[in-house]
Amino acid sequence: MSHSISPEFLRTTPLFQYLTDAELILLAEHTNVVYYKKNEEIYPLGIASKFVYVVKKGNVKLGITSNNDKALTKEIAYEEDILCENVFSKNPITQECAETLTETMLYAIPISIFKQLATSNAEFANQLMLIILNKLQNIESRLQSFVFRKAKERIVDYLFRTGQQRGIKIGISECLISQGITHKEIALLTDTSRQTVARIMNELKRNNFIHYGSRKSSKILIRNLALLENYVE
Repeated sequence: MSHSISPEFLRTTPLFQYLTDAELILLAEHTNVVYYKKNEEIYPLGIASKFVYVVKKGNVKLGITSNNDKALTKEIAYEEDILCENVFSKNPITQECAETLTETMLYAIPISIFKQLATSNAEFANQLMLIILNKLQNIESRLQSFVFRKAKERIVDYLFRTGQQRGIKIGISECLISQGITHKEIALLTDTSRQTVARIMNELKRNNFIHYGSRKSSKILIRNLALLENYVE
């Protein structure tokens, strides 16, 4: 199900704040707000992209499946993240399949409009490039973690990097991961089981590296990022 959108609503998304009023009007005229249920496919692997998606609400799993049906989660997209951003390649085929982990709301932007905005607005294009580079760096860090770290180290490393990149600073040393990350999502991104994630998270909580409540365990307070980083090393 999709709905039209207003320029004022689009302006609440940080990436679109770099667009002019005229560009926002153009974007609003061609963009739909699309709603998906939990565990619903957004697009499969290997099809020609028609849209660039921006996550406005919800969590989306991006992954690939091998010939022997083994699934690999490449990343999980959260609020303000971009899907199908490889629109400037010669062959803009989806590089992963996308499936919702929660009820999700997306902006669906036609590729032609997205390209037009990126080529006419240098500041918007620069912010887009920074987003893509950050995504590539995260994938490289995860790859190194898979190769060189054991399960416990991968989980702690993921918490540290997420806190560093997405955490909300509280006081002098604490930061809050408030994206609603579940044990299942951490397990997918660290190639571990939910049981292993729960065990390590409980251990970190007992040792006062992190804190989370029983009712909101997906919101994680890191007591001290520097100490957590040293624990990883």
